[in-house]
Amino acid sequence: MLFNSYEFIFLFLPVTLLGYFLLGHRGRPLAAIGWLAAASLFFYAWWDVRYLALLLGSIAFNYTVGRMLCDAQQRRPLLAVGVAGNLALLGYYKYANFFLAAAGALTGGDYTLGAIVLPLGISFFTFTQIAYLVDAYRGEVHEYRFLHYLLFVTFFPHLIAGPVLHHAEIMPQFRLGRCFRASAENFSVGFTIFVIGLFKKVVLADGVAQYVSPVFSAADAGVAVGGVAAWCAALAYTFQLYFDFSGYSDMAIGLARLFGITFPANFNSPYKAASIIDFWRRWHMTLSRFLRDYLYIALGGNRHGSARRYANLMATMVLGGLWHGAGWTFVAWGALHGSYLSLNHLWRALRARLFPRLGPSRPGRWAGRLLTFLAVVVAWVFFRAGSIDAALRIVDAMAGANGFAKADPLYFGAAEAKWLLVLWMVAWALPNAQQLMLAHRGALETYAGEIEPLRRRWLAWSPRPAWAFATAAC
Repeated sequence: MLFNSYEFIFLFLPVTLLGYFLLGHRGRPLAAIGWLAAASLFFYAWWDVRYLALLLGSIAFNYTVGRMLCDAQQRRPLLAVGVAGNLALLGYYKYANFFLAAAGALTGGDYTLGAIVLPLGISFFTFTQIAYLVDAYRGEVHEYRFLHYLLFVTFFPHLIAGPVLHHAEIMPQFRLGRCFRASAENFSVGFTIFVIGLFKKVVLADGVAQYVSPVFSAADAGVAVGGVAAWCAALAYTFQLYFDFSGYSDMAIGLARLFGITFPANFNSPYKAASIIDFWRRWHMTLSRFLRDYLYIALGGNRHGSARRYANLMATMVLGGLWHGAGWTFVAWGALHGSYLSLNHLWRALRARLFPRLGPSRPGRWAGRLLTFLAVVVAWVFFRAGSIDAALRIVDAMAGANGFAKADPLYFGAAEAKWLLVLWMVAWALPNAQQLMLAHRGALETYAGEIEPLRRRWLAWSPRPAWAFATAAC
């Protein structure tokens, strides 16, 4: 069930809200939590009821290990068992055939487990539960009831596409009585953020998606595309992915707020980043936080010298690429970003050593912003392409290998170019939903001080007729 589907908006959501607040208003918070957990399981089963047992089995396993971690004396081996169990489940469904194909390419064999259907949201609920186990190991978990844990994992706004949540930032909110009472502020803030996300997804992302597939499909088929078509398709995908994913994150944040729960921010205008380091503090922030806290730091972070730091960055980003999908194009995407981050850190170190008094300048920030954006666009080509060869064909075309002649059958005209320009201006010039809602705490800060106040305060959201009309118009 998609957030932008009619059955979700007009049936599932109203019924779930009504049942939750009816039980909450009657002073039955546990019943309200049980209702919300049951509704979330129904939401997941709508896709394929056969995989509901897999989700419940994963939840039972991790809850059991988490409880044991809270009481055990020798906790490190138990944590290893828990993390290994989660990775084994994810590895089978998402990576088994990929690694078997790689082994076959090396040995000349033909290994496969047949068609394996990837369960919906398995990457998100697996990472969420790994984080829970590590937090339990560190003594940071203080809620032990199974029903609460079930809701933490399955709460439908984040179950399919994130954000990746911490137990300690969500479950304490369900202990507050106010989240069980319908609130005009929560409804107005939540619906506004949801509608902003819905507009991003349905109008902007889906609107530009039509310009992406023809060029990438041609490259997958071995066709040499022209430079204009390559650039327009790469830019179109850059904006499609951003407005699609950030739109879903906004919808998730808005939906949670309807129930009185505040999620962490997940996107903070990443295409405004002035460096690749800054980009990863703005793009899919809860995932980058997970990779930093549970992978990069676990590998040693920057504690063992520069060479080890760059190796850890590369390993983290390559594994982050594989998390997005089982394919060499995702490995290449992760390796590119690992290289970008290493170069960015190296440049900062050299600049601090050679030019200690050189501070940031306005032209320098704009140059960094443009360079970062171009580097991200090139990397997205590998993320989207069906193979490394297809990605290289498009990158070669972007570099002018096939010319920029209008005779290209995949040539993009003025109308398409204007559409891309509009999307660019939206991403670069307009405030994001969290900035608009800052005064009403639309989202938790994933990184301290990340959400910049609006320079033009009159743009800030407030419960006024003008905003109500704009939200309804969307």
